[in-house]
Amino acid sequence: MDIATHIFSALYQFGDAFAFLVLSACGLAVIFGMMGVINLAHGEFIMCGAYVTASTAHVGLPLPLAIMAGAIVAALVGALVELVVIRHLYDRPLDTIVATWGLSLIATQGTLILVGSSMAGVGTPFGSFQVGEYSYSIYRLVLFASALGVLGGLYMLFNWTRFGVLARATIQVPHMAAALGVDTRLIYSLTFACGAGLAGLAGGLYAPTMTLVPTMGATFIMEAFVTVVIGGADVFLGTAPAGAVLAVVKSVMTSWQGQLFGQIGLLVAVIIVVRVLPKGISGFLLRERT
Repeated sequence: MDIATHIFSALYQFGDAFAFLVLSACGLAVIFGMMGVINLAHGEFIMCGAYVTASTAHVGLPLPLAIMAGAIVAALVGALVELVVIRHLYDRPLDTIVATWGLSLIATQGTLILVGSSMAGVGTPFGSFQVGEYSYSIYRLVLFASALGVLGGLYMLFNWTRFGVLARATIQVPHMAAALGVDTRLIYSLTFACGAGLAGLAGGLYAPTMTLVPTMGATFIMEAFVTVVIGGADVFLGTAPAGAVLAVVKSVMTSWQGQLFGQIGLLVAVIIVVRVLPKGISGFLLRERT
């Protein structure tokens, strides 16, 4: 394998890992990073998006619309969960761990009972292309582009729109926002639904690449939490660089010793970063600005 092919292979693996980390983490970055809700049911929102995507694709809906349907259904489920459960626990963060863990178990076992141990998947679209002696999936490049698009869309939503300003104000100083006439309950619901919808979008995007089983959310949740924790408090400033750093670690370790060492490398990386940068990458970047 010549040098150009080797470089392309490394960049492709980096892009694949970056897309997975960022798409997994964006929904959690909103719910956990912004709202402070420790959502252990994040993986089940991803599973919801994947299952809805596959179900709607099987009845003939084009894949892009099926993915959007998965994101919308996950957002609606998220709004319902916020209304019934999370709304009463904002001042009790430890209780949100128990509540969302319980929701995770209910969703996993309920899906197993109602749908079965697996669901027929969706074929990976677009085919593949050849570089040197290896072939690469075009859809993986679509996932990388989608990750960049989601990051850009989130930044614009929460920085350039009225909803984004109200959401950040409500989460940072809820009593002042309420005093100024903001419907804080509605803002909390919409923000939580946005995070759940992003999780559903991740599930929908990865539905063509994975085996659809009720426990598939476990594949995402560890890496999502690691990315958000390393990113720090400012989710818009920290998620992308955290995803990039972890993608390098994961792709290097995976290509060197396999998938298991890639996971170990992520955990070691988060220990080192949290020790060196207690406020995460975004805290370091904000400190350098000042």
